[in-house]
Amino acid sequence: MPDEALSSTLAREHLLIDRGIRDFLDRLADGTVDAAGLSAALAVLRRHIYLEEQLLFPPISQGAHRMAVFGMIRGHGEIWRAMHALEELVQVGAGHTTLHGVSHRLLELLAAHHLVEERVIYAAADTGLAPDQAAELTEFLAGGQMPDGWICAKAA
Repeated sequence: MPDEALSSTLAREHLLIDRGIRDFLDRLADGTVDAAGLSAALAVLRRHIYLEEQLLFPPISQGAHRMAVFGMIRGHGEIWRAMHALEELVQVGAGHTTLHGVSHRLLELLAAHHLVEERVIYAAADTGLAPDQAAELTEFLAGGQMPDGWICAKAA
């Protein structure tokens, strides 16, 4: 990862997150509610949102990227609420049709969100961060942990 562009590493996390939710849907189609697998995928998504809001967005939110970052933060809130709703539905034993619909809605939200991040925000990660900021983000990507209890800025 040290020689890889930050944009590539961040986009790869998108693929990992999407795959985890798709795996949940595949298991659901087979009649199994894989709560543990879903929880793991959503933990990766939460950590990803954390690193963006705490490490990536602040240094690039000035100037040309200000509105794009604002949109991404709003999108995080919608995604966060969808994750929470999906987890609650799993906990209460909602039917497969309901879980399928909410999971697909989350994937739709992510697809639109990822598109903008990968085209606009992640390009700024490659070119708009000071060396120490890029190093901090790279280090976090390699194994950093989100603080317990952290929620995204627009979760409510």
